[in-house]
Amino acid sequence: MKRIETNPTFFCLRATPFGPVVALWSVYRSEPKTVRIVLSKSGVSAKQVVNKFFPNSTASLCSGINVLVDQIEGFLNGEDIQFSLDIVRFDLCSPFQQRVLLAEYAIPRGRISTYRLIAERLGDPNGARAVGTALATNPFPIVIPCHRAIRSDGSLGGYQGGLKMKRTLLEMEGVAFSDGDHVATRDFFYRDWKTT
Repeated sequence: MKRIETNPTFFCLRATPFGPVVALWSVYRSEPKTVRIVLSKSGVSAKQVVNKFFPNSTASLCSGINVLVDQIEGFLNGEDIQFSLDIVRFDLCSPFQQRVLLAEYAIPRGRISTYRLIAERLGDPNGARAVGTALATNPFPIVIPCHRAIRSDGSLGGYQGGLKMKRTLLEMEGVAFSDGDHVATRDFFYRDWKTT
């Protein structure tokens, strides 16, 4: 994980069914903005990641960040929540990653797409790997629902919170699985984007 240089950086930790989640934030242009959301995964808690990569951050809360972590907690408990991008430091992402994240953000709850289809949507039919990399380094998982992108063969691909979390989130949204870790549908979002 790349360390982001913002001073000072604060964090808000919240317990969820998937382990602790941390929202890292700082004041930017006189407003609190999230610079990263850190998920726990098997064997590594979000707090351990924060201690390693943001050792000078301090626990602190403000109303805007509190609303965000409440929404994240609700989402991880199965609530249908549409997050606002106004609270995140989207400008910290490269222009390409911003385009990928916006395309991913547009995928509605209960739908999935593939890395390849997202790349095609962005005008780069050979860019599936680059899209996968942009999503793997998504600084705002959950807010940008990168769990909704999978491989073209229907397998899950990767996820910052681990494949178990990715599958559970998709199942909570109504996505069915046929065998193992393959989705049952091939009705992918962006499949017919050229005709609409």
